[in-house]
Amino acid sequence: MTGTQHGYHREDEALARTAVDALVGQLALAPKPGLPDPRDLTARATRRDHSSLRWSAGALLPGLTAMAATARRTGEPGARLRADLGAIGRSTEHTVALAGGGHRGALWTLGLLVAAVALRPGAAPTETTALAKRIAAHPDRRAPRRPSRGSTMSARYGAAGARGEARAGFPHVRRALTALTTSRAQGAPEPQARLDALLTVMCTLQDTELLYTAGPMGLRHVQAGARGVLDAGGTATEPGEAALRALDTDLTERTWTPRGSGALLAGVLFLDALRLAGARGTARPAPTHPRPELRP
Repeated sequence: MTGTQHGYHREDEALARTAVDALVGQLALAPKPGLPDPRDLTARATRRDHSSLRWSAGALLPGLTAMAATARRTGEPGARLRADLGAIGRSTEHTVALAGGGHRGALWTLGLLVAAVALRPGAAPTETTALAKRIAAHPDRRAPRRPSRGSTMSARYGAAGARGEARAGFPHVRRALTALTTSRAQGAPEPQARLDALLTVMCTLQDTELLYTAGPMGLRHVQAGARGVLDAGGTATEPGEAALRALDTDLTERTWTPRGSGALLAGVLFLDALRLAGARGTARPAPTHPRPELRP
């Protein structure tokens, strides 16, 4: 059967593919301090290598396509759409688990953003995140009542967590988009511009995964390290690159993983790809998965 017979349009799958491309681009970026990348330095701690994560990323495509189609049909960021997205999300989590697992945070971020874009195609990133905020404001009444690791840390430490980030309109995604644009304008190569965007998220995000594994002191340590790289001039400068190396080594040795920041970077790259495609007048951007080469 065709996508149209299933209720999907070609645009729904194209939007979902752009989101998956953004996730794959995030995975390919290196060196990401404490996060999985092609070097597989964190594979022992995370129990997931780069190849398996790339494979399971593809399992998000049907679910994200369904989310886009549901948003387009529903037409409004209301409680009905939130409930439908939650149901699709839980089914997609199961599919991704069968494919190797991972990407739960990215599914939450990308799912809301894909739905928001489907509601208002061609909207600016600020409007898209505002729509995502309206969707996330509604409770998912069919969600399991058992507390997640993130919700437990949010309750214990008062951290916003993934839900709080979405209900605030993804402020870290917006700030990282600005950082990405600024780094490019200053002449940074694309991989370094993306790393600067990641560090912009890391230096202020109340990452519940870090709170779980490292506690409040560990979270502040990571935030300070990320800020140090940016204060040194960013990853495109020699001092910034040296600071990035030090932070990367530190987090790898401690097995601290800022997963929340990685998920939000996928959202940044998704909105950036749509923005660039709109500026070029193309339907969907070609995926680019740059990998930086560190200086010896």
